[in-house]
Amino acid sequence: MIKQEEVYRIGRLGKTHGIHGEVTFHFDDDVFDRTDADYIVLEVDGILVPFFIEEYRFRSDSTCLMKLEGVDSQERARELTNVDVYFPRHLAENDDDAPLTYAFLVGFTIIDASTGKKVGVIDSVDESTMNILFCLEDGTLIPAAEELIEGIDQQKKEISLRLPEGILEL
Repeated sequence: MIKQEEVYRIGRLGKTHGIHGEVTFHFDDDVFDRTDADYIVLEVDGILVPFFIEEYRFRSDSTCLMKLEGVDSQERARELTNVDVYFPRHLAENDDDAPLTYAFLVGFTIIDASTGKKVGVIDSVDESTMNILFCLEDGTLIPAAEELIEGIDQQKKEISLRLPEGILEL
């Protein structure tokens, strides 16, 4: 059984395309194209299920058409619309040449670099504006500027950040 901490969200399936089971995939992270990945993980009825990729082709920088193994009809593809898509962390971690994405950092703990204290756990990343924010589980918003990041420990799932003075008092 795949556990939530073993994967991270990379996008969502959209509407069907054609009659042979293709679906539109809107992705935030194209890690499946940067690494040798034979499968993606879909959240179906609250359960994480691996689906092997037969083929895909890009339509834009953030959308592709994807054909999944075993999904051979428009009806079967329709069952997967609006389903979240995840990627196995261990495959992304093994790709040393690829830069880490913000989506990959969800679930990491932020540590204040100046005090060494735990600030919180990243619940999501808001990339809707130029100023990207880490949204913590308690609702706190922390700037995700690269110049504030002191270090990332993938094994411990921790990010050491040099936090701006007073940011936690807001």
